Amino acid sequence: MTNSRKTDDANMRSFSDAYGVLQRHAETLRDQSEPNIDDLLTIVTESVQAYQVCKERIDAVEAALKAALDGAGMAASTPTGAAAPERASDAPGKSAPRTARQAPPPAKAEFGDDDDIPF
Repeated sequence: MTNSRKTDDANMRSFSDAYGVLQRHAETLRDQSEPNIDDLLTIVTESVQAYQVCKERIDAVEAALKAALDGAGMAASTPTGAAAPERASDAPGKSAPRTARQAPPPAKAEFGDDDDIPF
């Protein structure tokens, strides 16, 4: 690894730079036929730093987007992986309680009903 690359990676401040570091390290690890232990600590350290930069940028964008939408009187979209409301009464701000939907219990056979006997 060259000395200038270490300096560039350590000073990365943009999402693009940090994402590029993550992509480059992933490709390096994927393409090697056997692990290069001598560079592994450097790769891991730089990758963790790059991940932190990316996460900070994503968190900042999410916060700015939420603030902009709240300021415009719009609700922010649900976080990734969260279920959207299924009914209008489930929307935020409504007083209807959220309950899990359950299938109705199966009808019980009356005692003496011969249609359910398997023999």
